[in-house]
Amino acid sequence: MAGRGPAEVLVAGVPVGPGSKVRLRPRSQADIFDLVLDGRVAIVESVEQDDEGAFHVAVTLDDDPGRDLGEARLPGHRFFYSAEEIEPLGERDGRPAGGRVLVAGIGNVFLGDDGFGVEVARRLADQTPVPGVDVVDFGIRGMDLAYALQRDYVAVVFVDAAPRGHAPGTLTVLEPEPPDDDGALVETHGMDPVRVLRLARQLGRVPALVRVVCCEPATVDEALFELSGPVRAMIDEATNLVKSLVMDMITESGRPSSGDRLPR
Repeated sequence: MAGRGPAEVLVAGVPVGPGSKVRLRPRSQADIFDLVLDGRVAIVESVEQDDEGAFHVAVTLDDDPGRDLGEARLPGHRFFYSAEEIEPLGERDGRPAGGRVLVAGIGNVFLGDDGFGVEVARRLADQTPVPGVDVVDFGIRGMDLAYALQRDYVAVVFVDAAPRGHAPGTLTVLEPEPPDDDGALVETHGMDPVRVLRLARQLGRVPALVRVVCCEPATVDEALFELSGPVRAMIDEATNLVKSLVMDMITESGRPSSGDRLPR
C-alpha cells in the first residue's frame, strides 16, 4: 500500500471508516481466505490507497483473538477489500467516529522530573476510560511507541518533560511539524517525541494530529526517584490539559473535509 486514503468511504450511502462494523462479501471466491471470510463480521481499521491510486478498506475480524496484531499491521490478521466487497452494518466498535487517539507518557522515572510524562499517564489511566482513547506509559520504550503509531490512531498526545528555558513546572503545548523521511537511521535509545515521529514515518505512518504536552523540569540529570515540588504540583493541571486536548482532537479528527470521503 502506498499510504493512507480518505478518512471514510461511502458504501451504499453509508459512511464507513475506522471502527465501523462491516460484513465481508469477497467477490472472487478465488482462494481459501475468500471462502472462509465470506459473511464474517469485521472492524474497519483504515482506508488506504495503493501505488496505482486505488482505495482499499483494511479490516480485522471482530472475533479474532489476535486482532491487536492486525491493528499493528502484522500479516495474517489484517485484510484488504474494495468498497464493493463490504456490507456496512451501521455499527461502530465504541471508538469515536474520527478514529482512535493515543496518549503516550514518555520519560525515565529514575531521573527525577524526567518521569513527568509517566506520572501523568498513570494518573489518566486511573480515571474513567474514554472510548477510543488509549493511555499508555511507554517510559523509555521509544521503539515500542513508534510501532504503536502504526495502528489506526488518527491523533497522538505525547506527554514529556522538556527544558525550554521556562520556570520549573511550566506547561507548554507544542504542535510539531510532520517529520521528513530523509532515509537516515534513527537512534532508538532515549528517544524524544521528534525521534519517535521520525522513526514512525520510516516505518510507514504518523497520525494526522500530533500534540506534545511539555513540562519544564527542575532537574533530569540526577538519580532521583521522585518529581520535584514544582513539577509534581502541575500533575493535576497537566492531566486536565491532556484530557481537553484529547477531546478537541477527537472533534477535529471526526470533522470531514471535502476530500475525506470516497463515494462508492
